[in-house]
Amino acid sequence: MSGTEHSKPTAHVVVGYTPQDGFVAVQFSPPPAEYVWHDRQAEHRQDRFGPGNCYQQWLAVDVATGAVWFGDTDWRAQGGSVDQSLPGHRRATVGDGALPSPAVFAVLLTHRTVDDQGADTWRFFGVEELHALVRRVLPLVQRVIGSLHRVGSGGDLEWSAEAATAWTDLEQACRFTLDARGTVTWSEPRMSPVPAWRVEVQDFLAGNPEFCDPAWATATDAELDGCAAYKADSGYGGVPGLMCATAGVRIEEGYTFYGHRAALYAYRAAACGDRAPVEAGLWLRTSDAGRSSWEGAKVVGASLADAPDCVLDHLAETFRSAAADDGVVLTGLTAYLRQQRAGERAAVDDALVATGEELKRLEELLKEVRLVRNTVLTRVLSWTDGRDDEVIAGLAAMSPVAVAEWRERLTADRGVRSEA
Repeated sequence: MSGTEHSKPTAHVVVGYTPQDGFVAVQFSPPPAEYVWHDRQAEHRQDRFGPGNCYQQWLAVDVATGAVWFGDTDWRAQGGSVDQSLPGHRRATVGDGALPSPAVFAVLLTHRTVDDQGADTWRFFGVEELHALVRRVLPLVQRVIGSLHRVGSGGDLEWSAEAATAWTDLEQACRFTLDARGTVTWSEPRMSPVPAWRVEVQDFLAGNPEFCDPAWATATDAELDGCAAYKADSGYGGVPGLMCATAGVRIEEGYTFYGHRAALYAYRAAACGDRAPVEAGLWLRTSDAGRSSWEGAKVVGASLADAPDCVLDHLAETFRSAAADDGVVLTGLTAYLRQQRAGERAAVDDALVATGEELKRLEELLKEVRLVRNTVLTRVLSWTDGRDDEVIAGLAAMSPVAVAEWRERLTADRGVRSEA
């Protein structure tokens, strides 16, 4: 469903957690019975449970590899959250979208139950019992890992409606009751059908094709991921939320949607048919066909900075045609060309800024040099040593007319001072 095929792992018990290994990888340390109690009559809540009630046994599942193992927490470690001592995440804390990496989830086992007389009873399990439980739930684990979405070339994990349903079944299968003789009875493993309120985004797209954005067919991975991550101020987010917000419609409340990225990648894969989607910049820079197409489209001495939109559109059609001949579909092509043009125009802007700054510097320097020259010129003219304006103009790199005007102003200033 992701548009990319990925091999799916097999659920298995980790080496060291099986009888044939002698259970070398696990050592349980449950609390003594005197530390495990429930006083319903205690006045304060902190006095109702014994310190041993913090003890927790768990099963861990790496849904990326199919590995399953078990272990326990340290009941003596008071004050900390149980989640901090688990080998992975709790299902409820990661939502229904992308899975974390590593994709390890812990199933906490229930230890407290109530007998026929209504008294609290605690039951902790040995390694043999937990190994038997793990073997019992392996088919459920296999259903989880086999139905997860694996998206993109990296096989990123994303919850599917079936995987979420299978995980609920897995947690239910890890619950127990005690019969009248105190024998543990585990819940019967079941393969529940996916409920109607759990909906695959791909099915939503198929049922509402008029709301699909044709641009998804040639969108980059980053653009698709951005659509999948859409968040609304209220109501649904993700792809259905984006589609309905764009169309100005609302979805009935009560559904949970799964496989946002997977659905978009599958939509693009279907649009590309037997051609692989490749980001335009990558194809133009790294492939022989792309580099050849780019060089062939270039005009000697031309720059994208000077290309109007119509020229970019023509280039895009040229590159799409060349890519089709190469067996690929270019994603993000228009955006890439505009980005390249923006980069070249930014470089021109930078050159203009640098030129302006240099010109300003030179103009300031010229003012200083002119001031010095004028001072020196005034001294030379005040000598009245018989040299004419043309000779002095040659020394000052000025025109004789300018020197003559300067001499007249200087003579006029002297006359004014004499009269005063």
